[in-house]
Amino acid sequence: MAVLTQEEQEKKDILNAYRKLLRSYNVGIEKKDKIRKAFEVAAAAHNGVRRKSGEPYILHPLAVAQIVVDEIGLGTTSIICGLLHDVVEDSDVTIEEIHEQFGDRVGHIIEGLTKISEVFDVNSTAKAENIRKILLTLGKDIRVVLIKLADRLHNMRTMDSMPRHKQLKITSETKYLYIPLAHRLGLYNIKSELEDLCMKYTEPNTYKRIAKRLNETKRSRTRFINEFIEPIKRVLKRRGIQCDIIGRPKTIHSIWNKMKTKNVTFDEVYDKFAVRIIIDQENSDLEKADCWRVYSVITDFYRPNPDRLRDWISTPKGNGYESLHTTVMGPGGRWVEVQIRSRRMNDIAEKGYAAHWKYKGSEEEDSIVDKWLQSVREVLENPQPNTYDFLDVVKLDLFADEMYIFTPKGDIKILPTTATVLDFAYDIHTDVGNSCIGAKVNHQMFPPSYQLSNGDQVEVLTSAKQKPQESWLNFTVTAKAKSKIKEAFKEERKAYIKNGKQLIIDELKQIGLTANDYNFDQLTTYYHQEDKNALFYVSGTGEIDLKKIKRLKRKEKKLAFRPKGEKIITDKPLEKLIRESLTENTNSLVFGENSEDVDYQLAPCCNPIPGDDVFGFVNVNDEIEIHRASCPKSTKIITKYDYKIVKTKWTKEKKIAFLTGLIITGRDDLGVMGKITKVISSDLNLNMQSITIDGMDGMFKGKIMVYVDDTEHLELLIEKLLETEGILSVKRLQE
Repeated sequence: MAVLTQEEQEKKDILNAYRKLLRSYNVGIEKKDKIRKAFEVAAAAHNGVRRKSGEPYILHPLAVAQIVVDEIGLGTTSIICGLLHDVVEDSDVTIEEIHEQFGDRVGHIIEGLTKISEVFDVNSTAKAENIRKILLTLGKDIRVVLIKLADRLHNMRTMDSMPRHKQLKITSETKYLYIPLAHRLGLYNIKSELEDLCMKYTEPNTYKRIAKRLNETKRSRTRFINEFIEPIKRVLKRRGIQCDIIGRPKTIHSIWNKMKTKNVTFDEVYDKFAVRIIIDQENSDLEKADCWRVYSVITDFYRPNPDRLRDWISTPKGNGYESLHTTVMGPGGRWVEVQIRSRRMNDIAEKGYAAHWKYKGSEEEDSIVDKWLQSVREVLENPQPNTYDFLDVVKLDLFADEMYIFTPKGDIKILPTTATVLDFAYDIHTDVGNSCIGAKVNHQMFPPSYQLSNGDQVEVLTSAKQKPQESWLNFTVTAKAKSKIKEAFKEERKAYIKNGKQLIIDELKQIGLTANDYNFDQLTTYYHQEDKNALFYVSGTGEIDLKKIKRLKRKEKKLAFRPKGEKIITDKPLEKLIRESLTENTNSLVFGENSEDVDYQLAPCCNPIPGDDVFGFVNVNDEIEIHRASCPKSTKIITKYDYKIVKTKWTKEKKIAFLTGLIITGRDDLGVMGKITKVISSDLNLNMQSITIDGMDGMFKGKIMVYVDDTEHLELLIEKLLETEGILSVKRLQE
């Protein structure tokens, strides 16, 4: 058999990927011709271009289109857009040509995708306003966001060949925005995979350990699931209920999350898998009854945990998710989570908004997701004084756990679980929120700040004399409430803008620079604000340090030189001063024992030590904070302040002791404290800063702060402690 050349093999791979796409989307000749045309345009546009991995670039848009079909369930227009999503940005093809060849619908979506790529490129700063522009596309054509999610998923799947700092930046953006979006749009599988992929790059060792343990226990897990479902399957068949029963492991991220929140080991996570029962019932009126019939069969065999019953069939989640969840005691005393749903419910659970639209009864009938999208549009249409704060709030709305609140007439409002009376009032109407003085919650009087509980019935009380108060921002949690309250303070904002502008004018005059629009634009870029008014506002509120303008000038004087026969050059345009200042942090910082001249500090939130994957962050005091890549604060820091990130690595020329923490649990036996201190002080000759031990019911939990050389030294310490009699678990302190 002849061996193919690299070029021949690549052509074969491209053709196979294209044929697979057509097989996945079984439609008529006319639609397939449109897809073929899009493929040919994309192939020509990306001809000769390769990805970082070395493979032909055209394989990426083919993969995005495949995700659009298989994992989101979109149609011809979206497949064409998946194939063309990078064409305008990366080739000579214009947006006008796309409109002309493929129509206005495709043209508008490609235009939206191109704008997102321009403002959110991996090489650029992820400004909050840019992220806001992505969210704004929700109000125009949600397919832009869905295709962008498919693009991000494929990029995350194929990120191994990227430089480390870009991996961290893309991962942070994904955690900050794309995962919450996938959650809210009901794309559970995509959300779960993105979470796992983020963990793969931020905590690679933990990810590999859990993946290995899951693989090691796969055979016994399969045996247990088969034993669990066999009697259920037999009875359901006898009763004429057609269904599929599958067992699937929990994601690596969800297992790790449970280990952290419950403070347990891998072996102690009792629900590492879930059993899903998908019922074939085409009549939507019978779906609910069939789900409860299946529930009855399951509980005939296994005892349910009454605290773990979740009925999202009677009241679906805000993203349209419907399912009946219960946790039962299975064979051998092991808890098992069981999810019961119809085929329609399963499609919506896995493919989210696209599937929900498919099952909608009519164009006039608003779905839960449609109502949420409308609320997002409403919030996004209001200009915000502080876009970062705004994004945090919208992100809360995207990712919040939900509760159901009843109006006096029995209508349901879906709100985040931490919502207050005032959030509920604003959800009803802006005027109701602005004039709210309290509410009757289950017929009892409470103030606007009262936090509601699931199932409460609320009657809002209003007064014509009431006006929004700034303190309301401290206890409202929904984006709608906060945006409406801030809107009420526009006049106050105008005063801050006027005062802030004058302060900047004064600063510029003091260093001999003109206060004109050009220089205002330069300072807007320098202080990373979205426009001049935002700059003037943060100047007026004191949120930015105007002394930096003088420091730019002072720094320039230090750099002054005197060419022969010329005067000292000290005055450079503000634009050049700013550009030099912004590019100062592009070099890598190598720190450790020989970095006495570098002003840095180890972040106390994560206590990095040599061997950890780290990055540097220039804080407000111009000090470099060193954080672990897995630090709880890393997502927000890298996403919001990319321009302040310094690529950082350790050196290992000599040993220095670094402070880190351990959480130890075990049996509260006599002498256990002595055994621990012996390992630390005598066996390994380490210094302890502190040790605290709390005992209860024969068990103890301790926290030890100890000085080590690096991660290898720390792993040796953990290994030795685990070998000590009575010690059950030793974990590094996360925060």
